[in-house]
Amino acid sequence: MKIRIICVGKLKEKYLVDGIKEYTKRISGYTDIEVIEVADERIPDKASLAEEVIVKAKEGRKILDKIKQDDYVILLDVGGKQIDSVEFSKHIENCMIDGKSTIDFVIGGSLGHGEDIQERANFRLSFSPMTFPHQLMRLILVEQIYRAFKIMRNETYHK
Repeated sequence: MKIRIICVGKLKEKYLVDGIKEYTKRISGYTDIEVIEVADERIPDKASLAEEVIVKAKEGRKILDKIKQDDYVILLDVGGKQIDSVEFSKHIENCMIDGKSTIDFVIGGSLGHGEDIQERANFRLSFSPMTFPHQLMRLILVEQIYRAFKIMRNETYHK
């Protein structure tokens, strides 16, 4: 199985880049993992709702271009389902059991996701009702993916 994290925008903060590198290195002991960045769209100052919809649609098309038809897509979305780490681990494990060859985790831009990408998602996941910067969400996500594999394998990891 392969895990891909498809995200909008380029990560610049060194501490986040270093943290993500560390966890992707750890995850690579369990499965293939790849981080794919797509360019974010410029958001006009004082953007209208219509302009925001256009930006989300453009970013969504860039994301959809990276997703293959048979990929299982988990959309990180504040309006998605909240689950704990054990349930998250079981969700990934069930994808593996069901023969899914690729799981794509999608992190949108600062405005969130457009309708097209929401419709493509197989599962919408919320880590919290709180809003996190999408750059920080990458680090949180890779840590939880690592934790999920530790749980699957019954290996010790701090709680």
